[in-house]
Amino acid sequence: MQSDPPEGFKPLFRTSPFLDHNGPFFYREIGDGTFVVGLRIQPKHANARGVAHGGILMTLCDISLGYRTTRSQTPSPLIVTASVKTDFAGSAKIGDWVEAHVDVHKVGGRLAFANCYLKVGEERIVHASAVFARTGDRT
Repeated sequence: MQSDPPEGFKPLFRTSPFLDHNGPFFYREIGDGTFVVGLRIQPKHANARGVAHGGILMTLCDISLGYRTTRSQTPSPLIVTASVKTDFAGSAKIGDWVEAHVDVHKVGGRLAFANCYLKVGEERIVHASAVFARTGDRT
């Protein structure tokens, strides 16, 4: 199955063996300098019932929350995930395009806080909130 993203999306600016195995992930910049991360649900992302496994949706939340939070200020803070709380209100099926929309609440000296909604079209299917530990700044 193709991972064809909608127009305006390009491969995620950062990768790792884990992301390569679970993706491909894409992003689209928004006019205000932020970005949205997206993923086309493929058979490898599905559970036994044929819908996106909660683990892949939680992964999309975690990477989106982290990348958006670290890129929310200059210099970019170095952060590690301390906590992610995830609530499922819907699902995504094979072939659906899922987007992660993140709102960074605060990046402090020791902790950072952000929320994420995963959407299929206009439907919010997942809400996640995260706390990150700040370990320094990128130079």
